[in-house]
Amino acid sequence: MNVPYEWLIGTRYLRSSHRSGFVSFVASMSVIGLALGVAVLVVVLSVLNGFETELRSRMLTVTSHGTISGIDGRIYEWRRAQAELAREPGVRAVAPYIEARGLLANGTQVAGAMVRGIVPADEAATAGFGDHLRQGKLTDLEAGKYRIILGSALATELGVQVGQSIVLMAPEGSATPAGFAPRMRRFMVSGIFESGMYEFDRGLALLHMGDAAKLYHFDDQVTGLRLALDDPFTAPQLVLRAARNLDIAGNTDGFYVNDWTRDHANFFRAIELTKSMMFFILLILVIVAAINLIATLVMIVKEKQTDIAILRTIGAAPSNVLRMFLVQGALIGLVGTVLGAGLGWLLALNVTSVVHGIERAFGVQFLDPSVYLMSDLPSEVHLADVLQVSGVALALAAFATIYPAWRASRTLPAEALRHE
Repeated sequence: MNVPYEWLIGTRYLRSSHRSGFVSFVASMSVIGLALGVAVLVVVLSVLNGFETELRSRMLTVTSHGTISGIDGRIYEWRRAQAELAREPGVRAVAPYIEARGLLANGTQVAGAMVRGIVPADEAATAGFGDHLRQGKLTDLEAGKYRIILGSALATELGVQVGQSIVLMAPEGSATPAGFAPRMRRFMVSGIFESGMYEFDRGLALLHMGDAAKLYHFDDQVTGLRLALDDPFTAPQLVLRAARNLDIAGNTDGFYVNDWTRDHANFFRAIELTKSMMFFILLILVIVAAINLIATLVMIVKEKQTDIAILRTIGAAPSNVLRMFLVQGALIGLVGTVLGAGLGWLLALNVTSVVHGIERAFGVQFLDPSVYLMSDLPSEVHLADVLQVSGVALALAAFATIYPAWRASRTLPAEALRHE
């Protein structure tokens, strides 16, 4: 039995023998309060992680990991550039595109949108529009057929369906004997996609790159090249390196590079800010539990004053008494934190089932698919978040233990035993 006696006495003091076990009850409430605070923090951070992952996955299915375009808005020898980029390590696929603003009209219904000319086979390898088509398919876009695929919100605003036709007007015009005339062409709607990202569903229209080249007078040039990478998180470094290795005639001034982390940086900054704010707001629950722990230890010190005085008279030093109550606080903090982390992890892994159970029990629906485009609450547990929350909870519990333990070590035997 090499266990220090401070540990034995400290753990024994958690079991009250007076007042019908009231102190033990309060100690249990401290453990439960700390556990609930930690669990709530873990679950909320996991749900925010799930939303971030869901947002990223939706975003990366409809946008490229990186783009390389000409400084003047054109890449001239794009076929050679496409072949060179495809040979870069880490690049999975490369697709050319022509992108420009356009005005879409259906009778009196008019809407502006970004028009993107694509090669369907290449586009299918770099983005997941094909998986989000409600009607039609990418291969319906054929050069010379003048077909177009619209986002769902854009189609609704224009009031068109598959099989109907719309007029696409380019902002640039052509000089004619009758004066300046805008370039326009009638396209048939061959498909409608719904990505779940309003930015694309409302503001993007797809057509074949050959048709876009004729309408916007691109001849044999393209706006740029879209890259799909094996690892999307390497996009900032890989796209820049690939662009530096290009040497294309007509683009002697270089290239403009971009990637998904820059295009949608505000989304992820907002999520990170929300995570930080929620962490500090919900940390109040853990702080309340720590304050409750102070009250618990003070009550234990008050109840055990006679025992402390007897220990002091038989040779226990103030430092020994201090360690006894530090053991109690550390034990309460450790048990509460471990229970909370375990409970939070379990709830986070099963949050979808829990939410569905609550919805069935109370007849409510928390996530309307027509509004949030998802019916399940996403959740993703990160070990780093669990360790961070647990570390903060343990630190607060340790800090809350200092004052009651110090007060116990200052107990005077004569004063405590005066009325015994």
